[in-house]
Amino acid sequence: MEYLFVIHPICVMKTFRKIFILVLIVSAGLSAVNAQTSRKDKKAAKEAVVKTSIDTRNYIFLANYVLPQRGGGHALTSEYDLRITKDTVVAFLPYFGQAYFDVPYNPTDGGIKFTSTKFSYTTKEKKKGGWEISIKPTDVKNTNSLMLYISSDGYATLTVNSTNRDVITFNGILK
Repeated sequence: MEYLFVIHPICVMKTFRKIFILVLIVSAGLSAVNAQTSRKDKKAAKEAVVKTSIDTRNYIFLANYVLPQRGGGHALTSEYDLRITKDTVVAFLPYFGQAYFDVPYNPTDGGIKFTSTKFSYTTKEKKKGGWEISIKPTDVKNTNSLMLYISSDGYATLTVNSTNRDVITFNGILK
């Protein structure tokens, strides 16, 4: 008696389905590993750009949220910034809070607006990553100091100490 080896079509389909599922699982695993690597590469590239900007003193802090000393925080809908270059600091920031002296009569003269070419600039790198930057303009009338805390991924907090105003803090990003 002769036995014939018969392949049933249902068995073939089940085998193909198992192979297809196995290929899908392997390819999903490879793409997840690739995504993690590219995410790490992107983060390292962003950190390098931030570090280079800080080292060369050529960056812009874009404020997107303000935290006055009195009252609640506000999301900023207009574009406000602090521009840093080697020889100039330019501030165009709003002000919410109490002013004690030198209150401008014209509301458009308010805010923290100045250009300084005479200032001290110190950078301190933090152990956990990021930087603490102190800027003290000497040729600006109402602003004593600017403290900028920058994380390694470009998020930043700016605290402005003024002579005749309450302290104000801004959150934003480096550009």
